[in-house]
Amino acid sequence: MFCPRCGQEQISNETRFCSRCGFLMTGVGELVANAGNAEALGAAKPAKIESARKRGIKQGLFIFLLTFLVVPIVSILTVWAAAEPFAVAISAILLFVGGLLRMVYALMFESSEPTGKTIEQTVYQTAQNLLNKGQNQNALPPQQSIPISSYMPPKHGNWRDTNDLEPSSVTDPTTKLLDKKQEK
Repeated sequence: MFCPRCGQEQISNETRFCSRCGFLMTGVGELVANAGNAEALGAAKPAKIESARKRGIKQGLFIFLLTFLVVPIVSILTVWAAAEPFAVAISAILLFVGGLLRMVYALMFESSEPTGKTIEQTVYQTAQNLLNKGQNQNALPPQQSIPISSYMPPKHGNWRDTNDLEPSSVTDPTTKLLDKKQEK
């Protein structure tokens, strides 16, 4: 089999990426075997998309039923270790209540449509729309310019003497005032 992008011969039909250009090769072998008929590939593998609500209910039921497996194992280990039964109570409460809460969350907040968005995705999308309102996402940011005068040397007569740059003493004004009073 050859890479459709660069023509590099592949070692096997199970190669996932082209060794030269990195092209994703999954499905190319089946496409070549079906003589380029992509519709035959799609008909062979019907995509079953499950809704978020259905997945959530399945997850919650799994966690709930896991209670009946984990709690007896933890209780046997607790008896064997002669420990307090806190671990049994905690695991029973977490798994039992956690499974029920997951199912309730799925029923209340998740979409029943296979491609529907969850509440979190809807809120995030709305927030992004509000932030980007009035802005073109494909536009460049506004131009920022620095005036050329900041890169030029100072004009003639603006040079400072190094004595101007020295910090004056804190007591200089007081000393000058005292000197003026003594002269009078």
